[in-house]
Amino acid sequence: MKDVIEIFKELTNLNRCSGNYNDFINYIKEFANKYNYECLIDNYNNILCKKIDSKAILCIQNHYDIVCLIDNCIPKIIEENGFFKAENSTLGADNGIGCSYMLNLMSQDYDCEFLFTSDEEIGLIGANNLEHKLNAKYMLNIDSEEEGEICIGCAGGVDIFGKTFNKEIIKNSDNYELYEIKISNLPGGHSGVNIQENRPNAIKLFGKLVKENSGLLLDINAGERINSIPVNVKAIVAFKSYPKNFNEDFVCIEKIDTKSEHLTVWNSDITNFIYTFANGVRAYDENLNVVLDSINLAKITTNIDCIDIELSARSMDNENLETIKKETSALLETFGFEVTTAGKYPAWKPDVNEFTNEVLNIYKTYDSSASLEAIHAGLECAIFKDKFPHMKLASIGPNIFNPHSNKESVEINSIEKVYKIVKEIVDKFRP
Repeated sequence: MKDVIEIFKELTNLNRCSGNYNDFINYIKEFANKYNYECLIDNYNNILCKKIDSKAILCIQNHYDIVCLIDNCIPKIIEENGFFKAENSTLGADNGIGCSYMLNLMSQDYDCEFLFTSDEEIGLIGANNLEHKLNAKYMLNIDSEEEGEICIGCAGGVDIFGKTFNKEIIKNSDNYELYEIKISNLPGGHSGVNIQENRPNAIKLFGKLVKENSGLLLDINAGERINSIPVNVKAIVAFKSYPKNFNEDFVCIEKIDTKSEHLTVWNSDITNFIYTFANGVRAYDENLNVVLDSINLAKITTNIDCIDIELSARSMDNENLETIKKETSALLETFGFEVTTAGKYPAWKPDVNEFTNEVLNIYKTYDSSASLEAIHAGLECAIFKDKFPHMKLASIGPNIFNPHSNKESVEINSIEKVYKIVKEIVDKFRP
């Protein structure tokens, strides 16, 4: 039997970037066959492993894709001071650890429904389109990222996309000079769980620099993923003089030694939107110590004839989420953008029941401070609760820090501790 750490290292060697399925599917097929499980794959690359004559009352679920800030990245694991990290990339502990727990349990012949979902990191696509039928009464998701917290509720979310074609050719009568602007070395992070920490947003820093120095935008590519706080910006901007008042720790400005009688520039509405947009936390509940509403300005990309902008909104309340979507869409339209939305998933209203109470009781034998919580991030549990209303759900996980960023790390002792808790829960809910 392979232990959890050994399995995690094997999974890390696979290409699990969102949109890449073959490596993981082939791995699971071979693994399931070895331990006598059915391996069912639907049209959205969701994988359900179960015994042929299964009587499972518990489904264990995790997504298998990871955020890759570089396409097709294979993380190189580094062990340091009791943590696993990766060399200049995301690690994929989110959610390679949960998948490793599941595979280890399969190797011990447990009768559960083991559900591995696809493309969670780019809009919960697999969960939203799940074609497998689940018969289990309970679901344990292992996609949470803080030891001691048992998640029983989460934010809903929606992705908002803007597109503008507003560019023009102007005569350079004011002797503008061209500069390349690079912003980097920001902490980044998850646009849900880290949004309340006021981590700097590279796109907002760029908007402030350009607006307050009366710049003209010629080209921009900024941000990495729609669910990440943006780290990088690379842009070409015209200024009348060298810009002032910017943070040299993060911003690099280099003059481009070329002159032009005419400039092709994007309408100032774009930088005005970036500058004025209220990014980050919109509402916070001090009593629950949780963000209620937020929105993240995540990406901006220059194409041949347009600029695309991507934002991710979250709310613990479905009505509030709809309001943020409508208000942001209207604001974008005011600034000249054509707007579409996608990837909406519901909020998961906190629910205390016999399953969550039993999970809490088991957890407290390992950690007396364990508690039931709700988080400001999208969990697939919300979709499964919507699809399977009879099901009782809870989500736990080991300590994972800075997911979706190059600083992602997972605590090794926490992996081992939470695995013991998971195993005891599975033993409790054996058929």
